[in-house]
Amino acid sequence: IILYFHILTRTLFGILMDSNPLSVYVMHPFWNLVVKFLPTWLAPNLITFTGFMFLVWNFLMLAFYDFDFTASSVGHEHVPSWVWVSAGIFNFLAYTLDGVDGKQARRTNSSTPLGELFDHGLDSWACFFFVATVYSIFGRGESGVGVATLYYILWVVLFSFILSHWEKYNTGILFLPWGYDISQVTISVVYVVTAVVGVETWYQPILWHFLYRDLFTFMIIACSFTVTLPMSLYNVLKAHRGNTLKHSSLYEAFLPFFSPVLLFILSTLWVVFSPTGILEQQPRIFYLMVGTAFANVTCKLIVCQMSNTRCQALSWLLVPMAGVVVLALSGVAISETLLLYLWTTFVILAHIHYGVSVVQQLSDHFNIFAFSLKKANSD
Repeated sequence: IILYFHILTRTLFGILMDSNPLSVYVMHPFWNLVVKFLPTWLAPNLITFTGFMFLVWNFLMLAFYDFDFTASSVGHEHVPSWVWVSAGIFNFLAYTLDGVDGKQARRTNSSTPLGELFDHGLDSWACFFFVATVYSIFGRGESGVGVATLYYILWVVLFSFILSHWEKYNTGILFLPWGYDISQVTISVVYVVTAVVGVETWYQPILWHFLYRDLFTFMIIACSFTVTLPMSLYNVLKAHRGNTLKHSSLYEAFLPFFSPVLLFILSTLWVVFSPTGILEQQPRIFYLMVGTAFANVTCKLIVCQMSNTRCQALSWLLVPMAGVVVLALSGVAISETLLLYLWTTFVILAHIHYGVSVVQQLSDHFNIFAFSLKKANSD
């Protein structure tokens, strides 16, 4: 992977704005208390990575008991209650660790651009794990959410995430979306409630024919289009009026959206025109492929907005993906499912390789270890 690291010589710490009342008045005081119990030798990046792995474990745990998202449907063996309790605990632990990693960095005087990139980079991948894991609560049955509907909901979440970093790319300020803290606390509670009352509770309508699945869908879409998107546009327009916008050209300002939109087009073409109905056959793997490819594209934007460099118009990963989609839709591939598995494996390995390469280069440049507070030449 070609790494365009002007960040090595032009690193800038971004300004972060968090005005969510839940975060300001409840969670930050809680995190300030928690961080006091952490040993001072504990590296912030290790905290970040541990939190992320809790989300991965939740995904793997639910994949074992509900691989095709049918376990919550009527007539199927449901996910054990202890799994839901574990998912709630692990999700809240991940959320807490994501909140204290920065505080630990400031507490130990170890704040670095690597930490910021590591945190936001893993957050971009975490978006998929949140959505896929929550999906198992409702599933794809008669009272659940269809796999195609969930696919578009996933994209709403992904674009909501990238909006924040698009803001920072244009304004230099990262405005944290209000929906994040509320959703994390809610998700953790819902997991535990599901363990107590059972998934059958979510079959019941809230009011008339309005089901819990409809509330789930409505809240995500409404939050994105009535809060996240308007606030992002407002912040960028405000910077434009104040002559503080970093990119005066409309083309340059919207350049970060090119690769995510192209990824959306390619994956949607595959979904709509798949000869074998690949999304119906392998929804979990398809979501994993899309979420990982999105994280790879987003990480490159994060590098650009951190280093104050121009965004790359096209992510190289989308070039072979276009070929894969053509191969799948043409029916030339012996097995579309096998093709999806092979491509997903490639995307995951490519993204991990990119992440390791970035972390290694930054660690070498700043003379630090990624998961230790020791200096690289301290010995």
